Amino acid sequence: MSALDRVTPSSTPPAGPQIASTIAYLARVLKTPTIARTWEELADTARQSGWSHEEYLATVLQRQVADREAHGTALRIAGAHFPQVKTLEEFNLDHQPSLRRDILAHLATTTWIAKADNVVLLGPPGVGKTHLAIGLGVKAIQAGYSVLFDTATGWVARLAAAHTAGRLDLELKRLRKYKLLIIDEIGYLAFDHDAANLFFQLVAARYEQGAILATSNMPFGRWGEIFSNEIVAAAMIDRLVHHAEVVTLAGDSHRTRSRRELLEQQPQPGAN
Repeated sequence: MSALDRVTPSSTPPAGPQIASTIAYLARVLKTPTIARTWEELADTARQSGWSHEEYLATVLQRQVADREAHGTALRIAGAHFPQVKTLEEFNLDHQPSLRRDILAHLATTTWIAKADNVVLLGPPGVGKTHLAIGLGVKAIQAGYSVLFDTATGWVARLAAAHTAGRLDLELKRLRKYKLLIIDEIGYLAFDHDAANLFFQLVAARYEQGAILATSNMPFGRWGEIFSNEIVAAAMIDRLVHHAEVVTLAGDSHRTRSRRELLEQQPQPGAN
């Protein structure tokens, strides 16, 4: 029997085993493994619950789409190269009273990514910048956007390798396929002239073309120290903040606070 014969409707529906064989074949052709795995169980539920044909079809398709989206999300999270997966829901807002809830809620919608806008998180070490950056990156992935994460030094190393190989322009073009680039820890290490120039080219290539989420422990006024050139730093900041939400975080390091709370919970010498 040809493939066409197997899928051409006839006046007499196939018997039970034939139906199962036909559905298995069609699911394989359509590349819908969830339908192949769940249609029979859902058919039993449909008969017992008195679903209409439309309700059954909708349920089967919804199951397939949900599994496909979950699989796609998992692949994009793995491809983003986060150091670890953190969510916004896990972020303790009580420890960051300076963070406006309405701004965070707006950023969580990810609408700024479609407009190629930027987000810059500023604040001292340990206040949650990386957690927020990863959490927003996960939100972006769940919304269907492609994301790539690295530290500032990691990005410079990637660009320097491409430059040495004579393919910097090609690498910058390749990075445009990612809707969001996350640049973490700007300012923890200073860059020399060549590294600063490569970093500027990354920011310039993304300007109004793709979104950037950057974190830094340094206020903008000290970025000249990071990039060893006030002019390059000013030009970079200008492009980053032109279409951007700049969020300044304050407070103690959560690592220091956690250590202090742990010590406070320990019994003191001589205590009853």
